[in-house]
Amino acid sequence: MRPDDWHLTEDLDDFLSRAGDFLHSRPALHTVPLTVTDALRTRGLHIYGTEAPLFGLLREDDGNVRATFFHTPPHPLNVTALRPEEAEALATRLLGLGHQLLGVSGERDTAAAFATAWERSAGEPVSVHQRQRLYRLGELVIPEPAPEGRSRLAEDGDRDLVMRWIEEFCTAVGQPGLLSPAEWTDARLAHDGIALWETPDGTPTAMASLTTRVGGQVRVAAVYTPADLRGRGYAGAVTAEVSRRALNAGTHEVLLFTDLANPTSNGLYQRIGYRGVADFTVYDFGGVEARH
Repeated sequence: MRPDDWHLTEDLDDFLSRAGDFLHSRPALHTVPLTVTDALRTRGLHIYGTEAPLFGLLREDDGNVRATFFHTPPHPLNVTALRPEEAEALATRLLGLGHQLLGVSGERDTAAAFATAWERSAGEPVSVHQRQRLYRLGELVIPEPAPEGRSRLAEDGDRDLVMRWIEEFCTAVGQPGLLSPAEWTDARLAHDGIALWETPDGTPTAMASLTTRVGGQVRVAAVYTPADLRGRGYAGAVTAEVSRRALNAGTHEVLLFTDLANPTSNGLYQRIGYRGVADFTVYDFGGVEARH
């Protein structure tokens, strides 16, 4: 195939009008492009960085969309499933335009194919930043025994706490500066997307958040317990609670990503009822740590 077979645009509305049906056709595997493009549409094109995002799609011979990508600099390129020759053509197209990338994120084989093509064509070293697994909730299992306390929605009065915790979360997962704590917190508070677990005396001990629902799916994200409170069941309890809330709201698919290098979190989510869907990989390019 030719590099020019990829249609590129900076117009989000144009991209969604062409690729929206494709993204909604597999909401679990396309959870990231669905939620990111929804955030860009509702909150502005520069919420992830000062540079304009770039979008792209590839069509089959019959005109149907076959694959897409989006890039919100300085975060890694995000691609849907690609054949090796499609990944090669995309790398060639972006390099020909002088487009700079710090990394790529996608399903395991796709990310590997694009990283290999980029390394060969750009002459830059590539390295694995993180291996991830996408999980889908099956039958929810509430952890027993539950820790003392209860879950509640975060409110405006919790804003400073949540901002501090999301900053600590990003540092704990090796991605300091990944996002703006204030921007992230305000967006989640606006749609009741953060739950806290608190002890009987009202002390918050853990949090978990939900993305907005797009295409019938939501994603659990930023599950965090401060280091001195871990090992007491708070993370499992608050994750189960946000998962229950999502199901009760009529969500068809409740999803989450884990770091495969963390057996504790992978085991926890499976005990709650999450089952693996696919493995993803994030690569860094040029010896620079990429962020998403």
